[in-house]
Amino acid sequence: PLPEEAPPDVYPGKDLLRLTEDEKRLFEEIKKACEYHGLKTTVRVAGGWVRDKVLGLESSDVDIAVDDMLGEQFAEKVNAYVASTGQKSAKVAVIKTNPEKSKHLATATFRLGGRSIDVAHLRSEAYTQDSRIPEVSVGTPWEDAYRRDLTINALFYNIINDTVEDFTRKGIRDLKKRVARTPLEPVETLVDDPLRILRTLRFASRFQLQLDEELDKAGSHADVKEGLEHKVSRERFGQEIDKALHSPGRSDGMLSGLVKMQLDTIV
Repeated sequence: PLPEEAPPDVYPGKDLLRLTEDEKRLFEEIKKACEYHGLKTTVRVAGGWVRDKVLGLESSDVDIAVDDMLGEQFAEKVNAYVASTGQKSAKVAVIKTNPEKSKHLATATFRLGGRSIDVAHLRSEAYTQDSRIPEVSVGTPWEDAYRRDLTINALFYNIINDTVEDFTRKGIRDLKKRVARTPLEPVETLVDDPLRILRTLRFASRFQLQLDEELDKAGSHADVKEGLEHKVSRERFGQEIDKALHSPGRSDGMLSGLVKMQLDTIV
């Protein structure tokens, strides 16, 4: 269950992020599109881009979350604004819901300022006992943050008011201390989707993170091991290992973590 809803910790963007000139132009275009259509939409960049920028790393992976319409509708509105300025706009594509690819709510993808942008509505997730594929519904930023695998991946950059929002109130602190921690209770988090332990070890290795004590113990929990064996396909195992081997930084930490948690025999 989610903790009682509370306001996020909010930080001025300029204190935590150094935007490139391309990123400044991109976000300015999005704000102008909202003004052009008279939208009250709060537009946020979610997840990995925010984490990487706070760490001082560059990221081309811009995933946008909106709070009052579908991703496809927002992308079409941005394109309509771009067309109104005389520029050519690219077609919006919709990534159809494909649970095995973890695309649980239709995500729209479009090009803006030379970048490929993904946009979706904020979401909440509910899991059943026998599947790692959740039932997804429209959610709040609070619910969207708490559904994520780690606090460091639950940060938002609010494009409209140029702030970083930390709804778990632990993401920025954990990022600065290089700690991997789940927003919710770790055993429950990993049992819901056991693939998360592989993702956690991959991120820990890539960013030199120390696993929170509870999360470290949870990785060896019998229910997590059982879930890995029965809920996760071999293909998804392979994809996570492949990402680790090809990501910047070290991959040996992920492999040693699997051995330590006695998950290497399953993977």
